[in-house]
Amino acid sequence: MRIAFSQINPIVGDIAGNAEIILDQIKEADEKNCAIIIFPELALTGYPPEDLIFKPAFIKDNITALNDLSRLVRKTVALVGFIDKKNDQLFNSLAWVENGKVRTVYHKRELPNYGVFDEERYFKAGPKPLVKIFKNLRIGLTICEDLWATPRELGPLSKLKPDLVINSSASPFQTGKLSLRQQVLRRSARTLAAPVLYCNLVGGQDELIFDGGSFLLKSSGEIMARCPQFKTGLFHLDLNLKNGKFQVKPNWEKIPELPENEQILEALLLGIRDYVRKNGFEKVTVAISGGIDSALVAALAVLAMGPDRVISVTLPSRFNKAETISDAKKLASNLGTKLIELPIEPVFKEFLGALSPTFGQTPPNIAEENLQARIRGTIMMSLSNKFGWLVLTTGNKSEVSTGYCTLYGDTAGGFAVLKDVLKTTVYKLARLINEKAGKEIIPETTIKRPPTAELRENQKDEDSLGRYADLDPVIVGYVEENKTIAEIQKTTGQKEDYIRKVVSLINKNEYKRRQAPPGIKITPRSFGRDHRMPITNRYTPSI
Repeated sequence: MRIAFSQINPIVGDIAGNAEIILDQIKEADEKNCAIIIFPELALTGYPPEDLIFKPAFIKDNITALNDLSRLVRKTVALVGFIDKKNDQLFNSLAWVENGKVRTVYHKRELPNYGVFDEERYFKAGPKPLVKIFKNLRIGLTICEDLWATPRELGPLSKLKPDLVINSSASPFQTGKLSLRQQVLRRSARTLAAPVLYCNLVGGQDELIFDGGSFLLKSSGEIMARCPQFKTGLFHLDLNLKNGKFQVKPNWEKIPELPENEQILEALLLGIRDYVRKNGFEKVTVAISGGIDSALVAALAVLAMGPDRVISVTLPSRFNKAETISDAKKLASNLGTKLIELPIEPVFKEFLGALSPTFGQTPPNIAEENLQARIRGTIMMSLSNKFGWLVLTTGNKSEVSTGYCTLYGDTAGGFAVLKDVLKTTVYKLARLINEKAGKEIIPETTIKRPPTAELRENQKDEDSLGRYADLDPVIVGYVEENKTIAEIQKTTGQKEDYIRKVVSLINKNEYKRRQAPPGIKITPRSFGRDHRMPITNRYTPSI
């Protein structure tokens, strides 16, 4: 039996467009003589549709689209994710479409309600497992979290003795997620004593990235085949389960798992590409300073979209060194982007003059520093308004965590590419880009120079935050792992006073993060969907 994995990239809410993509994939599966084609979770509506689900017309339109689509299915059986409605209850569902009709509908039983998931807000859990008889095989139907259940929770499906289990999934990417999926589904395959075919979504949806990487597991847990990550397409395999023997012949190689930094790179590229495409932008713009963060964002934008769709803008001030200005120009040249140079000194002087009656003889402080960042933010947003360019902000997770960024300044923009990327990872990605290009894309002087905001003379990030090599592990411990101060001290070796300083900065800067643009999630716990903290909050960790 030939079975196809369809790693599609739907757009949330574009029901008609998604149905067209699904139909094209079914036609391709027909041409390849596939018996079954598996689509990802909620393929028809896109995932996650969030509060669109509360709109009755949205539910009606998705059911109508499924019925219209079903009438065109003749040869290959299609398993299509959609939202079903029964007795005024909504279900995350998988339709078995065969010979022009929806023959069976399975309702997801395990509804995730943690991290980025809120499925209990929208759906009712399905009442029972389902096994469909097809070509003398007992095929168990499951949706994503169903196979993340405990062995005990899998008991009802196990009692139905499936010969094969299909899992339609929309599992978001984070570092280490592919290995985790495989580990969890290995356990499930062994519990069910059946091979598992796992089909995952591909694409960027706001903050979330779906990385594909669909795979087939033997009942022993051995991976027999794996589709590529971050790539759309139809991938089929020939499956033989006769006489107790298991044989599989895929039309693709068993793709090895990408190294972690390459996965992050691919996730960021996909996130930029899809956010721009799905929201209808033609071009993006990046304020390049000669620093590492803006250099990485500009390079990522060019890799994702091409140099003709990226506008580099340099906004030098009296505090920018000649070498950083030179690096910004060199970067634009290396990337092949258009470069606009708009010095902010004249505007800065005008602002200082206007404020001087109020500021008086007070010594310069953070007000004058942040004023420069806000001038730059205003200019970038003005360019966005005039030409319709999407402004990509350049702040990384280390800065966003500690508030080392200016509200309405460098946080001003439409999409925060590095919002979940720690500073130490920024450097790794910069070197990876140069390595993959086989030449210097991001200037080596930019990579080696001590990072600085250049908002005052001789300013360095380390003066405020300490070394990023020390800072980032504390952020990981507190934000991503919810560790206590004592636990962070034990794992990082940092002094308690330093850890408390960092924790205090993280806690008191929630108001900035709440007003920042959305950004790509790549870690187990990102700001926004995962990290939901009150702005008004007086809790201080005791240990």
